[in-house]
Amino acid sequence: MPPAPRDPLRARRVAPALVAAIVALALDLVTKAWAWERLRDVDPIAVIDRVLYLEFSFNTGSAFGFMGESAYARPFFLAVTLVTVGFLSALLRPLPTARAYCFLSIRLVIGGPLGNAHDRVFRTLEIGGELRHGVIDWILVYYLPNTAWPNFNVADIALVIGIALLLPFLIFHADTERAAAASPAPQAG
Repeated sequence: MPPAPRDPLRARRVAPALVAAIVALALDLVTKAWAWERLRDVDPIAVIDRVLYLEFSFNTGSAFGFMGESAYARPFFLAVTLVTVGFLSALLRPLPTARAYCFLSIRLVIGGPLGNAHDRVFRTLEIGGELRHGVIDWILVYYLPNTAWPNFNVADIALVIGIALLLPFLIFHADTERAAAASPAPQAG
């Protein structure tokens, strides 16, 4: 069986999406290094008073500190990240090329968790006399007076944007794209 012909549209979809994932990952790692050096031992810095602050926090769990005190949180979240990245990477190959934003969304959903996985592997901080692995979060937003969203980082932003872009594709286009890809091309005759 001859190899499938190269799809130039696929290359035009995958390349920019890959660049976006790399940029998101790099921006996350650079900003976390900055937060580690500049925010770790200082009071929160008001960017917009009562709305946006730069404040260091070290999350040993996942979103909202979930499983933060669990001894197996780190290996669990690393495994979830690896499975997710593997699954989404495999999903890119057969993905129909009609909607470019879908490629971008998947790459952002890959790039974000990789930034947090990097921290889970390499970042440690002494907490209560014990050296703990965790993720640097440094952005604090108050969405209501005296009510803050839990601290987050650039990886979290990339993940949320990626999911926000992926959901419309899954809701409105996934079935029609899959059906179009499965139906045989009309024969010239």
